[in-house]
Amino acid sequence: MELFIVYITAANLIGFVLMGADKKRAVRGAWRISEASLFLTAFLGGALGCTLGMRYFRHKTKHWYFKYGMPAIFIAEALGALFLYSRLYQTL
Repeated sequence: MELFIVYITAANLIGFVLMGADKKRAVRGAWRISEASLFLTAFLGGALGCTLGMRYFRHKTKHWYFKYGMPAIFIAEALGALFLYSRLYQTL
């Protein structure tokens, strides 16, 4: 369980940092982080970090698929985690 918490924390921190880095690159006109990479980070457990980074840095908020997609991924991950947690402790 501790390893899972460390993984989720790291994934969300990475998602938050990626949003900030992409915003900084967008402002400078530099090479950007692909949207696929941002969504992959979210799907791998970093949806909360990506969503918070999106709001904090005001980045990608005009794109509907980010505005609604990132929170939807987070809700799905949270429900999945609750389901797995309840199944795990129901069998013990």
